[in-house]
Amino acid sequence: MNIPNITFSHDKNNKAEFEIIELSSLYKRTTLSHSPEAPHRISFFMIIHIERGEGKHMVDFEEYPFSAGSMIFVQREQVHAFDLSSKPQGKVLLFTQTFLDRVHINMRLPNYTPTHLNHQHTPLLMLDLQNNQRSHTLINEMIAESKLSNSDPLIIMYLFSALALLLHRLRPELRHDKLSTEQSKKLARFFSLMQEHFQQIRDANWYANQINTTYKTLNQVCKVATGLTAKQMIDAFVVIEIKRRLIIYNTASQQIAYDFGFEDASNFVKYFKKQTSLTPAQFQKHYIKTAL
Repeated sequence: MNIPNITFSHDKNNKAEFEIIELSSLYKRTTLSHSPEAPHRISFFMIIHIERGEGKHMVDFEEYPFSAGSMIFVQREQVHAFDLSSKPQGKVLLFTQTFLDRVHINMRLPNYTPTHLNHQHTPLLMLDLQNNQRSHTLINEMIAESKLSNSDPLIIMYLFSALALLLHRLRPELRHDKLSTEQSKKLARFFSLMQEHFQQIRDANWYANQINTTYKTLNQVCKVATGLTAKQMIDAFVVIEIKRRLIIYNTASQQIAYDFGFEDASNFVKYFKKQTSLTPAQFQKHYIKTAL
């Protein structure tokens, strides 16, 4: 199976870095180049607000049951798949890192840190009646503003910031927003380097040297941002990538061992089992069985 990489359509959105679409449009569109229900990787951020319907949304090979009032958070570079079998109703907010950077310049906004690497954190949030209604109102106000001929991007940013802060308050386990500007830059640089070199390098000291900091400092930044050490972040990122290759590409262990610089397939299997408690073959079997 080939996994498509979905990028943000800037031309379609008049160079804006933000869009809201109806969830129903995904099962009504006939021009999509990929199936929304098949695994695909996104290069932007996504928040899905479920208004009606139920199902299971897949994020990095874990399925999360949703129903009316659910919020689902998908970070950039994550692989996910919609469940449209019950024809759920709701809104999908799409936005880029550039949009977030602009919002940060103009107002207060929680940092979008890679907490998805910590398996104890869930992308699913179930809203109570009051917060569901408030979220619904803010999203609809963003839609209304975007449709005006004299629409003001700053108003949309303020509304988005209000929604982000409201949702952030409801997720106290993710309140890792005490990073200084300098720490945020270090984290962003570390994550960028990790995305570039994860197949060859799993040494946290090497990454610390690349961003001109110490191993201890990098660890402190990572713990504040994600609850994980730098090495745990690296291992979590590597394991997610390996899982994608096992399931989506059905890559053999021998090939993965070679691609990721392990001495041999046996060492790769030991590493994967240490991180997941399953061998690669057991993981493949478990996921296929779960998907069925």
